[in-house]
Amino acid sequence: MRIVQAPRASAILYHVLASQEQKEPWLLPANICPIVPITFLKARVPFELVDISAETLHMDLQQVEGRIKQRKFGGLLYAHTYGEPSTPIEFFHGIKVLNPELLIVDDRCLCIPEFEAQSSADVILHSTGYAKIVDLHFGGCAFLGNNVTYRPVELTFNADDHDEIERAYKKAVQERVRFVYHDLDWLETDASMPEWQDYRRQIENGLKLSFDQRARLNEIYASRLPPELQLPQKYQMWRFNIRVKNRSKFMKAIFDAGLFASSHYASLAGIMADGQAPHADALASEVINLFNDHHFDADRAAQICDLILENYEG
Repeated sequence: MRIVQAPRASAILYHVLASQEQKEPWLLPANICPIVPITFLKARVPFELVDISAETLHMDLQQVEGRIKQRKFGGLLYAHTYGEPSTPIEFFHGIKVLNPELLIVDDRCLCIPEFEAQSSADVILHSTGYAKIVDLHFGGCAFLGNNVTYRPVELTFNADDHDEIERAYKKAVQERVRFVYHDLDWLETDASMPEWQDYRRQIENGLKLSFDQRARLNEIYASRLPPELQLPQKYQMWRFNIRVKNRSKFMKAIFDAGLFASSHYASLAGIMADGQAPHADALASEVINLFNDHHFDADRAAQICDLILENYEG
């Protein structure tokens, strides 16, 4: 496999999509970050959304297999919900048998960056952008199989266009209405990147700091919050995730106290594409992502725990 870099992981994805001659639809998980389907829209590659599994919280692989048996698809983008690292390698092999030309992108942007390919996917995608495991404020890299055509192009970039796209999709997600894409110069593709060995060193240096911070804050959350609210430990590296009923009550208490948390990722079914995704909807309606990176500290993590305990009725 060969290594490529770009200012954003989405730029690498765009280059992959734009480089392929076939334009059959791709399959994406319904709980993907909105910038991913917007990248498909920019590349003019159609896509369909697949619900997640209630058990794994990842893309429902039975649904994927069923659709691939019914018709031809150009590719599959598999994402790791909340950075849970396991990869369905045997499943990837199986669907390649069903459709040898199908491209598989293993989107590991919320996972710990790794430099030894541990996937049978055609593209293994990592990010070091904002709020990732290693946050360098820029950058993405990918391992590409020898079968993957990759012709990078330079796109015009306008920061105001990026902000406009971001406002538009956030509004659509919040209001649960169909997102209408208008092509703008929102995607940065040609900013200078450090040489690979320098970039790798920055990632490796950032990993230790990231691990230390996350371990400290995760220990506070894990020890103080009711176990029944906590997602399994394998989902707790990117952020510390809990599931609660009446999420809005907890979020209001957190923000009223001058603190913050997030609630990623909303189901995009009906927003970015047709269809329904009840399991993705259910997870999105209950999950709260508690920060455990350099944007937070132990005092605020303890305050968050106090607020959750005050509002939790058991």
